[in-house]
Amino acid sequence: MANYTFSDGEIPISIRKILKHSKLIILLLVLAFIGMSSFFQIDPEEVGVITRFGKYERTVEPGLNFKFPLIEKVVKVPVERQQKLEFGFRTRRAGVRTQYASKTITDESLMLTGDLNLANVEWVIQYRISDPYKYLFKVRNPKSTLRDISEAAMREIVGNRTVNEVLTVGRSEVSTKVEELIQNICNDYSLGVKIEQVVLQDVNPPDPVKEAFNAVNEAQQKKSTLINQAKSEYNKVIPKARGQAKETVQKAKGYATARVNNAQGEVARFNALYKEYIKAPQVTRQRIYLETMEQVIPKLGNKIITDDKVTNILPLLQMQLNQRK
Repeated sequence: MANYTFSDGEIPISIRKILKHSKLIILLLVLAFIGMSSFFQIDPEEVGVITRFGKYERTVEPGLNFKFPLIEKVVKVPVERQQKLEFGFRTRRAGVRTQYASKTITDESLMLTGDLNLANVEWVIQYRISDPYKYLFKVRNPKSTLRDISEAAMREIVGNRTVNEVLTVGRSEVSTKVEELIQNICNDYSLGVKIEQVVLQDVNPPDPVKEAFNAVNEAQQKKSTLINQAKSEYNKVIPKARGQAKETVQKAKGYATARVNNAQGEVARFNALYKEYIKAPQVTRQRIYLETMEQVIPKLGNKIITDDKVTNILPLLQMQLNQRK
């Protein structure tokens, strides 16, 4: 094959045009690259953290923003989005959990309580990124660090309570205490997150002892039921008996008061009568006799008053009998 060389004055016009257009295309590509790498969009729920040669430079708000190409980079941080960490289970999609196939997932939920019992505790941490600078630059692997903090806090709180408290009445208190402890540790580490809620999903005894634990719970519930029934009967009978006792005592006091008042009245009456009797014994005696007869005679029915000198009373009695018939 023959080789051809051209001097500057011998380059064909077509080749010159191609070289000229290729330079223009390269320039346009460079300008397009610079434009595309200089402007970027931040979504409404995010902020952009600008770094220059790896060092924090500034934070930009949502919207269209500018950065120097090549020397500056942007990291988008979802500060308005609520994020969550799951412990003891993983959600594959909405409403569907894992089947606990991973030993790591199972181990993170198995905890020792304060009374040396075991419990499977599943919970969710809901949080937001409150300070993008701290979240990106103060702690390495902040999400993994937050997971370790949450697990340590839950084990501490559960370890200070009995298994019954964790499984039943103490669940809300456990959630509150864990939330406070996680937030305090995050503040100490300058993690830049705000813990919004700690939700205990399921708290159960381990599978090998679940049946025995359920039997104990049933016995305790039965005990509580019997105690409540006994208290109910007590509240029905004892107040009624106390009321009856008070009623009897009040009746006795009223009866005693009435008897005392009657006796005092009789005494006063007798004393007044005695004073009058002393003044005129014969007159008083006659008056008392007449008053007594006035009360007694009306109760006798037919009355026959005789004198020791009266005779022939039988015909009178016979006539009264005939009148009755």
